[in-house]
Amino acid sequence: MTISLGDFLQQATSNPALLITVILTLGVILVNGWTDAPNAIATCVSTRSMDPKKAIIMAAIFNFLGVLVMTYVNATVAQTIYNMVDFGGDSRNSLVALCAALFAIVIWATAAWAFGIPTSESHALIAGLSGAAIALQKGFSGINGQEWIKVIYGLVISTGMGFGIGFVAVRLIESFCINIDRRKSRPFFQKAQIFGGAAMAFMHGAQDGQKFMGVFMLGIFLANGQSDVTNFRIPIWLMVLCSVVMALGTSIGGYRIIKTVGMGMVKLDTYQGFAADTAAAISLLISSVFGVPVSTTHTKTTAIMGVGASKRLSSVNWGIVKEMVAAWILTFPGCGVVGYLMAYIFMKLF
Repeated sequence: MTISLGDFLQQATSNPALLITVILTLGVILVNGWTDAPNAIATCVSTRSMDPKKAIIMAAIFNFLGVLVMTYVNATVAQTIYNMVDFGGDSRNSLVALCAALFAIVIWATAAWAFGIPTSESHALIAGLSGAAIALQKGFSGINGQEWIKVIYGLVISTGMGFGIGFVAVRLIESFCINIDRRKSRPFFQKAQIFGGAAMAFMHGAQDGQKFMGVFMLGIFLANGQSDVTNFRIPIWLMVLCSVVMALGTSIGGYRIIKTVGMGMVKLDTYQGFAADTAAAISLLISSVFGVPVSTTHTKTTAIMGVGASKRLSSVNWGIVKEMVAAWILTFPGCGVVGYLMAYIFMKLF
């Protein structure tokens, strides 16, 4: 099932509930581009391979391409997010609960950005939706355990694969370049870093764009009283809209996150930054192909940790790592509770 652009515009202008849902969904996508996408370019900025403004523009462009291309090729991640929670039953209450979840996600993400903490927008989305679904269904029947377990797999995979590939990648580069003067190799790796940053931005769009488009389609169906749709096709116009909004969010900035991830956690040379970007991009590509929703933030930061640990464990600023891990751990229960409370309050008020 799908919806044409003409039908969507007609419904959005005549259905206030759908219009509000669309605005909130686009707000979440904008915040994702604003707070999460900067992770993709953190290393190429920290190694001075790119100017921050140029890097942000590059990230915006490749986020756009990632959403467009990967969703057209394989939309499994979007289907997983859509089917992960049960917003069935009364479509009006379901729509109110969904709006509450989106509102909670924006609050959580904005608070994390204010403190410069690279929290996972993917996990905030999953937690907020889950909390709202539990409030809606008055119990854990609102959670589809078979789909939710993919999120747990994704958490483990993104952490282990990012760290492991980052560790191996930098060791391979050092082995190949052992007899090369580092000063002579620096110009090459500066250019390679730009490629790595672009690949990371592309895969961020590929992963996160699909998650939000799945929620967008859920909102459209609920606004039309269709709470039992299980399969859908994402239209091209929605891919373009999501891409543009995410790119806009990225272009707004995000230097706080860039500073925390790329400068505060590990001091990287250009070849190490390239290894981290490549490792994270490969991990995200594998996850996207198999339809596993993973966190781009976790994948990128653990890849950086793996690169830093390959030199020596003390080269990683474990104080910042602990802060980030604490934020990751708190996201599921924290944003889940906020989503639950917002849904409960919204359903009472509306």
